[in-house]
Amino acid sequence: MAVAKEIMGCCSIVERSAFVSSSKVLWNHGFRQRNQLLGRPPVGVAPATRGLHLRKVVRQPVAAVSEDLMKPAPAVPAEKAVKFKVRAVLTVKNRNKEDLKETLVKHLDALTDKIGRNVVLELISTEIDPKTRAPRKSNPAVVKDWSKKTNIKTERVNYTAEFTVDSTFGEVGAITVTNKHQKEFFLESITIEGFASGPVHFPCNSWVQSKKDYPGKRVFFSNKTVPVFEDYFCVVVMDQTAKGQSLKPYLPNETPAGLRALREKELLELRGDGKGIRKQSDRVYDYDVYNDLGNPDQGISFARPVLGGKEIPYPRRCRTGRPPTDTDMHAESRVEKPLPMYVPRDEQFEETKQDTFADMRAKAVLRNLIPGLTACFLPDKQDFKLFSDIDSLYKDDSKTGLHDEQLKKLPLPPKVIDTIQESSQGIFLYNTPKILTKDKYAWLRDDEFARQAIAGINPVNIESLKVFPPVSRLDPEIYGPQESALKEEHIVGHLDGMTVEQALEGNKLFIVDYHDIYLPFLDRINALDGRKAYATRTIFFLTSLGTLKPVAIELTLPPTTPITRLRRVVTPPVDATSDWIWKFAKAHVCSNDAGVHQLVNHWLRTHACMEPFILAAHRRLSVMHPIYKLLDPHMRYNLEINGMARQTLINADGVIESGFTPGRYCMEMSAAAYANFWRFDLEGLPADLIRRGMAVPDSTQPHGLKLLIEDYPYANDGLLIWGSIENWVKTYVSHYYPTPSVVVSDRELQAWYSEAVNVGHADLRDADWWPSLSTPDDVVSVLTTLIWLASAQHAALNFGQYPYGGYVPNRPPLMRRLIPEPTDPEYTNFLNDPQRYYLGALPSVLQSTGFMAVVDTLSTHSPDEEYIGERNHPSTWTGDAEVIEAFYEFSAEIQRIEKEIERRNADSGRRNRCGAGVLPYELLAPSSEPGVTCRGIPNSVSI
Repeated sequence: MAVAKEIMGCCSIVERSAFVSSSKVLWNHGFRQRNQLLGRPPVGVAPATRGLHLRKVVRQPVAAVSEDLMKPAPAVPAEKAVKFKVRAVLTVKNRNKEDLKETLVKHLDALTDKIGRNVVLELISTEIDPKTRAPRKSNPAVVKDWSKKTNIKTERVNYTAEFTVDSTFGEVGAITVTNKHQKEFFLESITIEGFASGPVHFPCNSWVQSKKDYPGKRVFFSNKTVPVFEDYFCVVVMDQTAKGQSLKPYLPNETPAGLRALREKELLELRGDGKGIRKQSDRVYDYDVYNDLGNPDQGISFARPVLGGKEIPYPRRCRTGRPPTDTDMHAESRVEKPLPMYVPRDEQFEETKQDTFADMRAKAVLRNLIPGLTACFLPDKQDFKLFSDIDSLYKDDSKTGLHDEQLKKLPLPPKVIDTIQESSQGIFLYNTPKILTKDKYAWLRDDEFARQAIAGINPVNIESLKVFPPVSRLDPEIYGPQESALKEEHIVGHLDGMTVEQALEGNKLFIVDYHDIYLPFLDRINALDGRKAYATRTIFFLTSLGTLKPVAIELTLPPTTPITRLRRVVTPPVDATSDWIWKFAKAHVCSNDAGVHQLVNHWLRTHACMEPFILAAHRRLSVMHPIYKLLDPHMRYNLEINGMARQTLINADGVIESGFTPGRYCMEMSAAAYANFWRFDLEGLPADLIRRGMAVPDSTQPHGLKLLIEDYPYANDGLLIWGSIENWVKTYVSHYYPTPSVVVSDRELQAWYSEAVNVGHADLRDADWWPSLSTPDDVVSVLTTLIWLASAQHAALNFGQYPYGGYVPNRPPLMRRLIPEPTDPEYTNFLNDPQRYYLGALPSVLQSTGFMAVVDTLSTHSPDEEYIGERNHPSTWTGDAEVIEAFYEFSAEIQRIEKEIERRNADSGRRNRCGAGVLPYELLAPSSEPGVTCRGIPNSVSI
């Protein structure tokens, strides 16, 4: 009964409201679960052909509508136009934390607001005034109650302003906001109440700068929707004849006359003029090369080549306009922490995300404190001596590990040591990585080593082997013979009775080949202090159980190496010594894999190559454009996280250079991969699987292809996600682009794609593989690929970094020793204590904990994460009822996929994701809780 009263009460509000006309309204009681609140379809309500579904979103309150707020204007003939009043309700989001300066400025603004330095609004009609030949405008309206609400501490505050308009004003299409205060504010939304056609909603979600920083007027375009009431799902079957309820986003040629100039002006301002130093308050999107990774002013060892241009092709990044360094005019001066790197103001992290990052940085400092002190005061403890030393870094270890043994030897007061020991199980120790939770020694097994090639953190490099021995594509005059050292006798004994030819014909042989990407850099890498690497090839055999097993590893050194050591083939062990040699070889393979994963598959393919498409979208697509609305949630935070990466991760002597084998050559390797391997037309999942020979085209199979490894968890789950994205995008695109002529004539769409290719990827713009953008199918293909890369592909490559890499022996990011030869002086040391020798080849204690801290942060979901199938701000996205109905179908399909993934992980027949000590594959499970979960697909590259 109570529920019924709530429902009836809510309905009565709508029935009494004069702002909801000619509509049928159905309500379902709200579900409070996260996956139901954020973008899940209501239960028990039949889909309507013209159904507009709006969900509860805690983060977005909408100004309430009440019948006594403002009387709607009566319908009056044009010749008897009358003036009437309407009211604006602004929803402003407060900061949770303010420093003293911000508090003082806020109170100063409250005082000056009373004397005219206030916030001013102006309504813009969609119609042109025949007298002025300009868009009709309302009188300016001042936000009246700003100073009275200065001390309100709630997360959101509603302010009001009152306009006087006449009945010939027409439909409201835009609103301008002028901020005469000293302080910026975050404007979530504006709702205009009082028009006969119903309330007009302006989704803003933007920082409005002070007039001293932005002299012009901020413009926001309307998106007419029915208000969302907290705790309820609303299904509104719109009467398409209802006055003023035109909900379709505008293609450029459909833009109402009164909004055309504003649409163009907004895009011009976002593009900027390409000049000057950008301020943190700016909203300018522009391109530049990667010329800010080095700092030659600190010395030649900190100089880095410019990435981007004919010499070293690379995608473009967001321009900051900083001046050049003193010693190199081509290098941009750097901004170091704690100063922020410029990205457009609305691209910066929201406060929740900032707090998450701050917490992770604090934890990283504390967790590195003990190892740092130990290494400083006890030099003999800089390396791990036993595997138990590594175990002692984790919370579930006993208190007799490395930390507590060494703490007592440090020159610290006893009380300080006691406090540290008492706290160490919490803030000073790492959580146990997932790879250790089901079987602590799983990482040592060959089947686990192989399983991670198809179900680990980097399942995108394995290929079907078509030719044996494999052949290099490098220039033999520079890099030596192209033929591999692998021979049939190396592997034939591990093929379950098959010959090599039979295994090739039966699609039983696979390879992870890092030969060509590493070999050009090996001379320089191995000359670095404490870095040693091979260019590796690993051959796998597909067993009758559907699992892989490694059968040979080829280790290649640069051609300058003596011929007797140039190439080495290691096969599965037959005795104790060969077992340790095999472990060494697998560690070098994993180190190669970690570098390619981070520098190419993760950073290059999902971060750097996405940035030009995002910059072009902001510069060329109006916020009213349907494609912008589709892409908007998939662009969130990318520019900010990429800027932070340039500042602390991929910069000279940054985290990546310090933690990975290639060292100072890391980004040059990334650039080489871009120039030689990256192709946008093959970045979609089906095309990538076919390129790697992991699938063959088959029109009789789902998704049009057949996998050569049936139990390939990344591909199995990925194809489900890919298919759901593709179907959703196809429905969306066909709604706005019914024919090729509409695609070709859309000047904003064409400008976006052209600029992303010709400017953002300028160094590869002449490649013949770029897809065209001439038909609706072309648009679907390009958009599906971009959304896949930003969401599922990034998730699969990112959120398992700590669960798999947090235990360094499983995936050492760098190696410090080559495998000893019997003629080497240290070979005796290897024989006498192979465990210590092996651990001495892995990263040092400080290198390991520093790396662990970074991947722990990168693997963490923020509480404000928005996952695939969700929209945090549905009203900013679209107001088209048919499209929203299609989105809910997409959201429901994502839920079904999640359940299917759960079923697969419990299927004992799928040995690559289910079994004793085998981790389930959840990296493409759509939802997640905050924290390090090894699952969850955010909509965007948000970390």
